[in-house]
Amino acid sequence: MKYIFSWRISLGLFLIILSLLGYLLHYAVFRDLHHIMIYLVGDIAFVFLEVLLVTLVLHELLHYREKKTMMRKLNMVIGAFFCEAGTELLRMFSSFDTHARQITKDLIVREAWSKKDFLKALKETSLHNFNIESGNDSLEQIKDFLKQRRQFLLNLLENPNLLEHEAFTDLLWAVFHLAEELLQRRSLKGISDADRAHLNGDIKRVYRLLIIQWLQYMEHLKENYPYLFSLEMRSNPFDESASAEIAQ
Repeated sequence: MKYIFSWRISLGLFLIILSLLGYLLHYAVFRDLHHIMIYLVGDIAFVFLEVLLVTLVLHELLHYREKKTMMRKLNMVIGAFFCEAGTELLRMFSSFDTHARQITKDLIVREAWSKKDFLKALKETSLHNFNIESGNDSLEQIKDFLKQRRQFLLNLLENPNLLEHEAFTDLLWAVFHLAEELLQRRSLKGISDADRAHLNGDIKRVYRLLIIQWLQYMEHLKENYPYLFSLEMRSNPFDESASAEIAQ
């Protein structure tokens, strides 16, 4: 770091000396100090506008472009998550929600959906009264499912780029917490009502975050990758009649 700092100082001094030599050469040839001062003051005055353009305009444009590129890469990670675990978790959790029918009808994404439809679905999700009731066999099924994908989830959490996507990071932590809660119990048979209620609360947290992230991911696919959107739409975890096969 000290070497880089000294190198920059040396370069700065070298450029200043070159500039002074240029002005001296100009004066030696034309003997016109008045002309030199006019352009020198004008150039100095323009420096402030240049700083404004570079720092506030160009910097923001570059930052926006960089962030957009980063979000595209993150959406690839999100897609891998839903392919590996997210979509199946949505199917499992929707079967635990006794009020599922009140919301699943609003989650049947169609080709004609617009931003307004996605916003409406997100609003319905935020207002939905999730009522999770899980059985022993269901909890064991989730435990085995998450155990098989534990390393995959850990690998996702190690991705430093996820810090740019706070909502998805929160979802991953919620899923990982649920996995740890289930794996810490040797058996899920005969657990107390209080313990079951606690686990149902963890499932509820993951389920809500999953739906929100899934809707945002589906909107991203519709806008940028229609062919991927078509497949995800035909395999909608909330549509009992969904099928990846295209009927004649």
